[in-house]
Amino acid sequence: MRDDDRPTGESDESAAEAGASAGVTAPPAESGHRDDRADRGFFGQPRALAHIFGVEMWERFSFYGMQSILLLYLYFSVSEGGLGMEQSAAAGIVGAYGGAVYLSTILGAWIADRLLGSERVLFVSAIVIMAGHIALALLPGFLGVGVGLVLVAFGSGGLKANATSVVGTLYSRDDPRRDAGFSLFYLGINLGAFLGPIITGLLQSTVGFHWGFGAAAVGMAIGLIQYSFGRKGLPPEASVVPNPLPREKRGLVVGIAIAAAILVVALVLTRLVTAENLVTWVIGGTIIAAVAYFIVILTSHAVTAVERSRVFGFIPLFIASVAFWSLYQQQFTVLTIYSDEQLNRDLFGWEMPISWVQSINPVFIILLSGVFAALWTKLGDRQPSTPVKFALGTTIMGVAFLLFLPFAGGGPNSTPLLAIVGILFVFTVAELLLSPVGLSVATKLAPEKFHTQMVALFFLSVALGTAIAGQLAEFYSAVPEAVYFGVLGAIAIVLGGALALATRPVLRLMQGVR
Repeated sequence: MRDDDRPTGESDESAAEAGASAGVTAPPAESGHRDDRADRGFFGQPRALAHIFGVEMWERFSFYGMQSILLLYLYFSVSEGGLGMEQSAAAGIVGAYGGAVYLSTILGAWIADRLLGSERVLFVSAIVIMAGHIALALLPGFLGVGVGLVLVAFGSGGLKANATSVVGTLYSRDDPRRDAGFSLFYLGINLGAFLGPIITGLLQSTVGFHWGFGAAAVGMAIGLIQYSFGRKGLPPEASVVPNPLPREKRGLVVGIAIAAAILVVALVLTRLVTAENLVTWVIGGTIIAAVAYFIVILTSHAVTAVERSRVFGFIPLFIASVAFWSLYQQQFTVLTIYSDEQLNRDLFGWEMPISWVQSINPVFIILLSGVFAALWTKLGDRQPSTPVKFALGTTIMGVAFLLFLPFAGGGPNSTPLLAIVGILFVFTVAELLLSPVGLSVATKLAPEKFHTQMVALFFLSVALGTAIAGQLAEFYSAVPEAVYFGVLGAIAIVLGGALALATRPVLRLMQGVR
């Protein structure tokens, strides 16, 4: 993922981050002649890595910490400190927000490529994220939610799209420390994802939601302060704008941005966009963007016949990815509701905060990613092809949903905590089969003239799946649990099986890419 031919096992976050260096934010050409190996101030790595590690860890701390209590804040009653929304509408907002984060990575990458460079976008994005968490912590009611989520979504998209690109500039292409450096960076991602829900959830359950949001803001502030002192030590390549936008076109871009903002405000003021249908708009916009990307690439005269065939081969992988993320991202919607209403969170007489369930997956990612990396390395050319990995990931994700069936329809405290731990273990196995290879194969299948757009397509599959996860959650309270988990699990298994059966024709379309 981090390099096209590197076998590894990463979380969706590390895969997404790696997308920046893989092509979303095309990093400046790294000097093959620079020798930075004398700089070993951070566990044998360049000192500057410590600052990027820090800002990324605290950003993930704040992101997952806030997201772990967001749905609860929306649907908990006012007497419990929440906003009292209807559950399905609240889940739709969370899904729309998650989809918007991944959509924003494309915007963040474009701004870095054409206007500011990765390092500046990363710094500004960190400020925007902190402002969003402050808004959630201090502004009351839906005003805080609206302002806060918009800022965090755009900020997270900008930071996610560029952090790994900046890490890549710390190493010359032949530096043997490169993979180890990215592994340390990846550790920071999952440390933040683990600690965020622990801290914010504990504060939310003891002193209130706004204290939890405040902790997310403080965490982001710590990362920002550390990075502010360390950014001077970054190499010049981190600030290079690889494809500057001509000055004569900047006015047009500003005009389009203003027109888009006016359109969004008009849709909200006319009530065409509401909290209840926001996720539908995000889904529709993402589908239009994805279809447009495919049409532009497939109809371009700059694309050769072999490249066009490979793009067609990416379509079934795109569909499988959407299906996977639409189930996987329900950790933040359906699983949160389930943990609130049915999970036995009693730990030796003390009730565990609901949000702590969100810290289980990062632990498994840290433990299993090395296992998968070693497995793929050992298998070498004998490892499963990309379509088979996608098929297995989608199928196992469906199996994870079927594992809810023995506990479906239960009352309060009816599901043992150990059962959820086991189900999330299966979630993680599925994730490590699909997520790490997704962006990698996108770069391998990308036509030479559309490298960035193909990686953007993978991000769009994540965005679409995340938004669909919010939409699906609306059915969770409308149908029996057994039907909900059974039908979605079965659909995922069927799609995974169909992709497995189509492996040979898909590989033929991929023209030598495995």
